Amino acid sequence: MDRGVTKSIKAKLAILICMALMGGGCALHASRGGVPPEVQAAVLSIGEDADEGRYEKIHSEASDEWRNDATLEKTTSVFSTITNKLGKVKERQLHAASEENTSSGRLPGHSFVLTYDTKFERGEGMETFTLVERKGQWQLAKYFVNSTALQ
Repeated sequence: MDRGVTKSIKAKLAILICMALMGGGCALHASRGGVPPEVQAAVLSIGEDADEGRYEKIHSEASDEWRNDATLEKTTSVFSTITNKLGKVKERQLHAASEENTSSGRLPGHSFVLTYDTKFERGEGMETFTLVERKGQWQLAKYFVNSTALQ
């Protein structure tokens, strides 16, 4: 094989390896569905806290963005209304997930928006969790439930 062709192949291979290493270094360790386990754990924790009426815990562990938008009373009202009308969560199935990493806007930094098809004890709905990473922890920034049972 020509010495120039060999150098060219080696150079291309080196570039591919570098690209793979750079991409892998920035990637989160995704699980099934592409959502990192620590993000899934945060959603599970928030859901369990809501089901058990631990609204003060949800509020205190939420992001500054959440606490700036919602007082403890508002947090309690939102989650207790959902629990009173729909009941506890029976099953959550991930419908969509998106990840952002921005330096500006309403939610600067690293965030995930997760939408679930959710079955509650007394109805079904779509839950949307927006989580932001702050100081190595995933915190609730926004939460929304869309269900005809809430009307």
